[in-house]
This record gives sequence, C-alpha cells and structure tokens, in this order.
Amino acid sequence: MDQKLQVAGTQSQLEMGSLAANESSHEFEDESLFSPESVIQKMQLGHISEYGSAPGGFQPGGSKMWKNVVYKSIKTVVFSNKLNVLIAFGPLTMLVHILTGHNGSVFLLSLLGIIPLAERLGYATEQLAMYTGPTVGGLLNATFGNATELIIAIYALRNGMIRVVQLSLLGSILSNMLLVLGCAFFCGGLVFYRKEQVFNKASAIVNSGLLLMAVMGLLFPAVLHFTHTEVHYGKSELALSRFSSCIMLGVYAAYLFFQLKSRKDPYIPLSEDESQNRENEGDNDETPEIGKWESVIWLLIMTAWISVLSEYLVDAIEGTSHAWNIPIAFIGVILLPIVGNAAEHAGAIMFAMKDKLDISLGVAIGSSTQISMFGIPFCVVVGWIMGKPMDLNFQLFETATLFITVIVVAFFLQEGSSNYFKGLMLILCYVIVAASFFVHEDPPPEEKSLTP
Repeated sequence: MDQKLQVAGTQSQLEMGSLAANESSHEFEDESLFSPESVIQKMQLGHISEYGSAPGGFQPGGSKMWKNVVYKSIKTVVFSNKLNVLIAFGPLTMLVHILTGHNGSVFLLSLLGIIPLAERLGYATEQLAMYTGPTVGGLLNATFGNATELIIAIYALRNGMIRVVQLSLLGSILSNMLLVLGCAFFCGGLVFYRKEQVFNKASAIVNSGLLLMAVMGLLFPAVLHFTHTEVHYGKSELALSRFSSCIMLGVYAAYLFFQLKSRKDPYIPLSEDESQNRENEGDNDETPEIGKWESVIWLLIMTAWISVLSEYLVDAIEGTSHAWNIPIAFIGVILLPIVGNAAEHAGAIMFAMKDKLDISLGVAIGSSTQISMFGIPFCVVVGWIMGKPMDLNFQLFETATLFITVIVVAFFLQEGSSNYFKGLMLILCYVIVAASFFVHEDPPPEEKSLTP
C-alpha cells in the first residue's frame, strides 16, 4: 500500500513538473507574442481589417498596404453606388464649356454631375459622424446636410446674383416640404395601404413653429419695402434683414442645443414600446465602412469638386434662361433644388417604405427648417461680409408662396398620421407651385430702387 502511494506521488510530481515546463514554454511564447513589434503589427492589421484604414498613430509596413487601403476606400465610396455613374458628367461639363461654350448644355451637364456628389457628401458626413458621437455628429449633419445648396448660393452671391440665391434657397424649402415629403407619404402609404402610418407629432409641431418664424422674418422686410414705410429708404430694409438674420441664427443654435442635449432622439415616437426600441437599437448599431480620416479626405474632395461644378452651373444660368426660353425664377426655384435634394428625396422615400416615417419627416421637414433658419440667414451674413446687399425681401409673390406652403404642410402634420392620399395632395401642390413659377416673370432689379 505504501509503495503504491509512493508511485502515485512520484507520478504526480512528474506530471506537475511537465505542466510547469509547459507553462514556462507558453510564457516564453507569450512573451514573444506580446513583444512591441508583434503587438503593433496585430493592431495595424486588426484596425485595417475592421475599418479599412490604418489609424493615424501607426505606420504600415509597406506601400502595398497603403495601396490596398486606398483601393478599398475608392471601391467603397465611388463604385458602391450606381448613381455615381453620373460623376462622369463633371469632366464632360468642363470639356463642353471649353469646346462649345453652350450655356444650356453646360448647365444640364453640371446639374447632372453635382447630383451624385451631393449624395456622396452626405455619405461621407454620416461615416464621419459614427466616429464623433451623437452631439458632434448632429452638428456635422446640420453643417453639411445642405452644403450643396449653400455652395451654389455663395458662388451666386459672389457674382452678385442675389435673386438666384434667394430663389434657389426658397425652392429648396418648397421642394423638401411638398415634393420630398409628399413622395415619402405617397410611397409609404402605398406599401402600407391598409393602415395609417404615424409619426411623432411633437417634433413636427416644433419644426412647423420654426418654419412660421422664418416666414415672419421674410415677410416683414417685404411688407416694409412694398408699403414704402421705411425710415431710411434702402437702408432700413437691409438693416432689418441683417438684424433678423442674426436672431434667426441664434434661435437655430438654441434649437440644435435643444435637439442634441435636451432630447436623445427627437424622431423616435413617444408611444414606442421597449421591444421596438430594442429592435431599432439593433438596426441602428451600424459599423463605419471607411476610416475617420478617410471620411475627412472624401468630405474635402467632394466639397471641392462640388465647388468647381457650382461655378460652371451659376455662370450658365442666365444663358440657359435665354437658350431654353424659361424664366430664371423657374430655374432657381424648381431646377436647382433638384441637385441638392436628390439624395434626401431618395432617402426619405426609402425610410417611409420601411415604415420609419419619423426619419423621413426629419429628412424633409428638418432640411426645410435648416435652410430657412440657418441657410438663408447665413447667406445674408456672408453677403454682409462680402459687401453685397443680400436681404430677406424675397418679393411678395415668393413670400406668399412660402407662407401658404408652410400653412398647408402644418395642417397635414397636425394629426400625426399619413397616408398615400395626403402624399398625392402634397405632390399636386408642388405641381401647382412649379406651374406658377413657370409663368412668373421676376421683376427687373431697377424696379426695386424706384421710389415715389
């Protein structure tokens, strides 16, 4: 019995010794695995495989790795969307401008070339917002959400085409409120025709209030001008416009603070169940497709390319009006907003067809609020800096059109539900607006300076 115990003890000691030897060998291997060189290499490969790019603090081993990163980034951003076929119209615009100089062709080609760039600009902004968090991401979306319209407006403002600036920004508001929202209601209603889609009525009321405040800011300078009740003719109207613009920018900043800080997500219905919240959290838990610095670089590239084509677009507007025999008001209010709103239009319809009407509402009405409370006052301030007399007097016809549109849309949103018939009515309202501007002749600039 004692011998058996001794033999068992000897075997256990041998086993423990072999285990210790194995542990020491594993420790040696672990030390080699966790050496600084191997750790850096693993972090590089892991980051590149997950995000498609190497982080700023790491230097890849060779140029081949960087070539793969660049190739993957171009493939993801440029070749992943069929709409990007229209990017070829950008260089074609320059070629036609140099060879023929035909304003109508240059305008049409540049219009088509900007459409995919506007969509990719929004894509790069969304990718960058995934790295910055909800607060900074919301500010980025607020800044670059209507970057295309602002770039076109600034180029037109620099050339002294103040009416083109006013008409294009007004047209973007009308397009978002009537056409984009109407198509979202209509397509969503057709998919879910057996029920009424619902959305957060509280957020819709807040945006409607901001739009009515924007109408107030545009209405008073126009009334002051056409009633000839200015204290100092030609100066009081401009001073009132600049003062009101500063107030509107302050209100929009307060709205952003309220939206980003006071409420986590203003476009989630208040009556939504916890189970639906969990499902939405799973759907919204997306991973970025490109790296942070890749997003910044693509953002700069798209902005620069849009700026180049915007210059050709703005320079060809007057010639296109004469060549096609259509009013500049129709070009500014109807045709130009198609460029900036193409991506928003598609996105709003897509979300409505997935029964995510709150997001569609945020795209359409939120964009209108952004242009009216930020885009227009921003252009007035920029014109002030440039020495251009950009004001909030959009003329009576344009201001009345905006006022009626805001009232109509506010009535449609007050119930907090939608169907395809409401969408059809909004689309037909936009058709009436488009026909009105097609037969509307913008008054010449000389009439504005006439005084009794």
